[in-house]
Amino acid sequence: MLNIATKVPELEGVDRHAIPENVLYSPTPIVLKGIYADWPIVKAAKQGDVEAVDYIRSVYSGEPINASYGPPENKGRVYYNDDLSGFNFTGSKVDLNLVLDSLLKHRDDSEPPTMYVGSTDASRWFPKFLDENSAKIPNTKPLTSLWLGNQSRIAAHYDFPTNLACNVVGRRRFTLFPPSQISNLYPGPIEFAPGGQEISMVDFSDPDYEQFPKFRDAINHAQVAELEPGDALILPSMWWHHVEGLSSLNVLVTHWWRDTPAYLGRPNNALSAAILALRSLPIEQRQAWKHVFDHYIFNNELDEHSHIPDKVKDILHLPLDELHARKLRAELLNKLKR
Repeated sequence: MLNIATKVPELEGVDRHAIPENVLYSPTPIVLKGIYADWPIVKAAKQGDVEAVDYIRSVYSGEPINASYGPPENKGRVYYNDDLSGFNFTGSKVDLNLVLDSLLKHRDDSEPPTMYVGSTDASRWFPKFLDENSAKIPNTKPLTSLWLGNQSRIAAHYDFPTNLACNVVGRRRFTLFPPSQISNLYPGPIEFAPGGQEISMVDFSDPDYEQFPKFRDAINHAQVAELEPGDALILPSMWWHHVEGLSSLNVLVTHWWRDTPAYLGRPNNALSAAILALRSLPIEQRQAWKHVFDHYIFNNELDEHSHIPDKVKDILHLPLDELHARKLRAELLNKLKR
């Protein structure tokens, strides 16, 4: 285990029906201790694994679910195979009850196989769960997903949406890094990753500092949070997070939402376009475009466009409304076809 001195700050006694806005939209991670301790699934988990599994069965829709299996020698790591031509696990659609049976069967193994059910839309597979275990985040319509399995190690990655991650069964450890640490975490391929999002290539259980020397600096900027059932983590957009399931049965409930309208699209699309159009330019031209991006994008709060009359600002209006967004999207599509 990495030696990380900084713990994520914890708040106790937060009302789950009235999470303060400065907490919910904190720019840095915060743990909300015991905020969902009264959820039925948390109460079941505190009775034992069998009771937790029985509760999950009672709220499961019965539709086959995507599940992953890794052999014991993976030691819980969900990652690539040796030559990065594929992954170190197999996936299939199965009845969740079979996964739950297997989790109980192997819960006392010293080296169990890795069983992992990743992001699973609760509204489709667990609608009753949402009725009984609702976070009710004000002024948002989050995508709520369940993640479950046994001892697992999910490589560090980032997500665009803000996340309220609720630990409801078992113990879970998050190791977190600010977005500035991206280079020190050595991201892998963009288009081919276990969860669809590029991941750190560093094995946190056994870092190779010869291959990844800058990871030492990342550790100096890391924070760690260990969650018990009923605890939740405020995980800000774009923070890198390595997630470990520490118990023989673990369930996490995530609530993802974005802070801008969906019609604006995903920032990943802009990154792909920049890789296409900018990354191969000579360094002097790339630096020139960096100034252009600073002017139009990254220094936007400085009101660099106040000298332009509103009636001719067009796409420089802030915020960009849906009409201008759709117009811009159509223009981009036409240009990309050339």
